[in-house]
Amino acid sequence: MVNDRGVVVVGGGIAGSEAAWQIARRNIRVNLVEMRPHVMTPAHTTSGLAELVCSNSLGSDSFRNASGVLKEELRIYGSLIMRCAEAARLPAGSALAVERDRFSRLVGSYIKRSSNICLVREEVIDIPRHRPCIIAGGPLTSSGLAGSVAELTGEDSLYFYDAVAPIVTLESLDMSRVFWGSRYGRGGDDYLNCPMTEDEYNRFYDALVSAKTAPLHEFEDMRVFEACMPVETLAKRGRESLAYGPLRPVGLRDPRTGERPHAVVQLRPENIARSLLNLVGFQTRLTWDEQRRVFRMIPGLEKAEFARYGVMHRNTFINSPELLLPTLQCRHDEGLLFAGQITGVEGYLESAASGLVAGINAARLVLGLPPCRFPKETVIGALCHYVSTSQPGTFQPMNANFGILPKPYKKRHGKADRLAIAAFSVEIAHDFEKTLGCRLDQKL
Repeated sequence: MVNDRGVVVVGGGIAGSEAAWQIARRNIRVNLVEMRPHVMTPAHTTSGLAELVCSNSLGSDSFRNASGVLKEELRIYGSLIMRCAEAARLPAGSALAVERDRFSRLVGSYIKRSSNICLVREEVIDIPRHRPCIIAGGPLTSSGLAGSVAELTGEDSLYFYDAVAPIVTLESLDMSRVFWGSRYGRGGDDYLNCPMTEDEYNRFYDALVSAKTAPLHEFEDMRVFEACMPVETLAKRGRESLAYGPLRPVGLRDPRTGERPHAVVQLRPENIARSLLNLVGFQTRLTWDEQRRVFRMIPGLEKAEFARYGVMHRNTFINSPELLLPTLQCRHDEGLLFAGQITGVEGYLESAASGLVAGINAARLVLGLPPCRFPKETVIGALCHYVSTSQPGTFQPMNANFGILPKPYKKRHGKADRLAIAAFSVEIAHDFEKTLGCRLDQKL
């Protein structure tokens, strides 16, 4: 029997879609409220649910990376986002990259087919009074709702700036100057590589660091999250900062010379046809004219056609250590929960994980069950612990990483240590899933 009390979820992005699905699976009604297409954001281009606005990569699949462990935990808990990502997968070596439109369509189809989810297209400018309620407004929460959150919490919203990489068309590239391949040959021909000599790199570097950037539209100090730093900002840290960063040539050899280039720009396919390519690591806020001028200095991109230019946009997040419990409930209003990047988790699947936690706990409140704290020994639990217990004065967004997990009792070294931590986290997640004690009426 369906529970008529229900839950309101504000925001149809990755976190909100995951939260709504987890609630609906527990046979509870959900109103999922999404403002697009009536109100768009500076970064979104469609009205689709779970639209990816930055990279199309969801991170590494390897258990040597916390992102790979997070993916396995999401599978264990029946994540909708993980299921759709795997169905929309593109070749990308050891990373999970997806075809954006197919991924969004799949998420939307699951949401729309659920008899327990009502999708409402309207802007929410005030926090609903209904409880339980999940605010999953995302990094580009509308100013009205952001103001309402700030008024409710008594805290000024924190923020940082995120940058989107440009996309070029394959047919416009000079294929005689580039080659397909992955580092160390792992994953097949999943990336298009643009090798640079030292002279080419230096000319490109000089043009990049002196190029004009687009002015910010808000008069605030610009705070940039490290993982999304504009390429021109990173370059200003030193002449070799790119060659040792996103342009590192390790594991790649130019088939024309048989030697390792001085630097390599990698392009990742955006679609199955590989007709559109994303410049990996090239988040930027250069003006569009400067993007054409500077990025066409990359070998093979001399006549590149830009299907999308890089843009800069503001991400809003709350001071979660002051405001949230590890269950993602608001400390002074436990029927109100938060999910997504507004909580200070950074990354697509990290947002999905927070939506999963908030959705499960909102459902438990409806069912009269106590909310659950996910184990800190798991990546999901560690993320929730991080955003709710960090130092409020220095709080910054966080990706999944092994550093936020508890240290093992017996220290090992390097990769073996990571694999041991990963195996332990997955084991804990399996055990915890069995304790949730709620029959699921909708299966993935």
